[in-house]
Amino acid sequence: MPTPRRMFTARLALRPVTPADRADLIALEADPSVMRYLNGGRPVAQAGCAHGDFLTPRGTESEVLAAHERATGHFVGWFALFDDGMVDGIRTAELGYRLRRAAWGQGYGSEGVQALVANALGSMGFGRIQARTMTANLASRRLLEKSGFRPVETVFPSFPQPLPGEAEGEILYEVGAS
Repeated sequence: MPTPRRMFTARLALRPVTPADRADLIALEADPSVMRYLNGGRPVAQAGCAHGDFLTPRGTESEVLAAHERATGHFVGWFALFDDGMVDGIRTAELGYRLRRAAWGQGYGSEGVQALVANALGSMGFGRIQARTMTANLASRRLLEKSGFRPVETVFPSFPQPLPGEAEGEILYEVGAS
C-alpha cells in the first residue's frame, strides 16, 4: 500500500515528493547539523547515496512526503513510511523523517509523525510502525516518545564511518494499533 497522496495537519501540508523538490532535499542534507546522526555531518553528494545506510530522497520516491508550512509554503522537511510487510504476524511499516534546522523545536516533527502514524494505523491498515534513532539523538527520541512510540530494543549496528554517539547504539521504537 503506498503512502497517502496528500495529508494536512493544522500547520503542515504533506504531499509526495517530486523532482521539483530536489533542491530543498539536497539543501537539507547539506546541513551538517541535520546529518549529524546519519553520517557524522559530512556532505552528501548531489546524486544522493544509492546504497547508503540512510535515505537521500531526490524527488522520485513514492514513499516520501514533502512537508511545507500551510501558511507560507516554506519547505519544512520530509516524512516517509516504508511497508515492511508482515513481521511476526503483524503488518509493519518503518517511519522516517528529516526536518530543516529552522523547523526544529516548533512541533512540526511530532505534528507530521502523528498524522502519518494515525493514517498508517487507521485507513492504511498497518498494525505496527517502527522507527530507529541513535541513542544520543535526544531530540529525535523525544519526538518519537511524544508521538506515542515506545522503545523496544537497543541495537549496535556497525557504521562505515564513525558517528557521534555510536557506542550508545540505536534504539528501535514502535507504536501499534490499539
